[in-house]
Amino acid sequence: MNRAKRLRAGLILAAVGAVAASFTIALTSSATAGTTLGGSAAEKGRYFGAAVGTGKFNDSTYMTVLNNEFNSLVAENEMKWDHTEPQQGRFNFTNGDRIVSHARSRGMTVRGHALLWHNQQPGWAQGLSGTALRNAAINHVTQVATHFRGQIHSWDVVNEAFADGGSGGRRDSNLQRTGNDWIEAAFRAARAADPNAKLCYNDYNTDGVNAKSTGIYNMVRDFKTRGVPIDCVGFQSHLGTSIAGDYQANLQRFANLGVDVQITELDVMQGGNQANVFATVTRSCLAVSRCTGITVWGVRDCDSWRGSDNALLFTCAGAKKPAYDAVLRELNQGNPIPPSTPNTSPSTPPPSTPPPGPGGCTATASVNQWTGGFVANVRVTAGSSAINGWRVTLTLPSGATITSAWSANRSGNTGTVQFTNVDYNGRVAAGQSTEFGFQANGTGSGITPSCSAT
Repeated sequence: MNRAKRLRAGLILAAVGAVAASFTIALTSSATAGTTLGGSAAEKGRYFGAAVGTGKFNDSTYMTVLNNEFNSLVAENEMKWDHTEPQQGRFNFTNGDRIVSHARSRGMTVRGHALLWHNQQPGWAQGLSGTALRNAAINHVTQVATHFRGQIHSWDVVNEAFADGGSGGRRDSNLQRTGNDWIEAAFRAARAADPNAKLCYNDYNTDGVNAKSTGIYNMVRDFKTRGVPIDCVGFQSHLGTSIAGDYQANLQRFANLGVDVQITELDVMQGGNQANVFATVTRSCLAVSRCTGITVWGVRDCDSWRGSDNALLFTCAGAKKPAYDAVLRELNQGNPIPPSTPNTSPSTPPPSTPPPGPGGCTATASVNQWTGGFVANVRVTAGSSAINGWRVTLTLPSGATITSAWSANRSGNTGTVQFTNVDYNGRVAAGQSTEFGFQANGTGSGITPSCSAT
């Protein structure tokens, strides 16, 4: 993460403050439970991951540590907006796909980072504002999450949207100026694009109970009350030489809201207390049943964005540091996730689907609306017999225009529009469902699709 300027402020605030999922967590092929970070974490039903960059994939020392020690990966930069959509509407997933492919070949899970962030936006997005930016942002969320659908353990849907300091309020940004509901709109679009990924809000300087973490807490509580789909909260934990005394209590208060908590970008300034701080973070996570995993932000000290802080668990030569031993010891002594506490969290229920009839198909639509546009997710359900193809017809409200669609062919952009299956989702077993979606300008109120088997 390119955050050098704000690291100093983060460490100061941390010092003043004091400082998964439905997927199966698998061991890497070379890991042995209890003797590696990923292996020991997996024994407790959790993951222990690292942020990676494809530019280091040809470094044999880097890859040996990565493959032996971790059971989860996150892209340091390769899935951010400036990398995945460098020109509006033209997407590049090459390096993100490379990370996903490597992780899956090793039995690792993948965290997605980050769909929307006020930093590292492509130049074209920085030049937009208002409705144009909102539409572009939601389209970006939809397209990226759809591309990686079924391959991501947890998405950082929105990153660092709250301000530092004592207000507990939102950060001013071009995204925030599109309307205070932009975070909610992003989460709803992400849920429609990838219903099975955990959807996280991620931020820094939130390690203890302070104004910023409380502002985020209030947002999460509001989202859970109103059914906005949020499943997890990420605590970056870029730490100095100390850690907030209420670190564990802060994790627990978020978990009590019914969301998972994750340590997402852990690194700790090297010094006499580095091992103890790393151990305290690990112990705190293991003590909270809904803390589903820990990710360190880099593999070795020389890979870290923090330079001479030497803030990670391995030297540049790949040697394990005392902090590594402290973390592994805590993992081996820690608490497993209790069977009675599933490693899941409630999400917005799918739209109600009419009982399938004696053959044919039915269709329902759920709509995520914001000022000037919307995303619709349409579910097609087969009746008592399997179908080999389907056609969905719907009438858009006056003034609504479709700008993009996925997982379906479409005829028309306004008025009455027909969608037909693509090659991979035409056959639907009896009583089962498939989905497609589209984005449009205007309002999506009152859309009622009808379905016929072809």
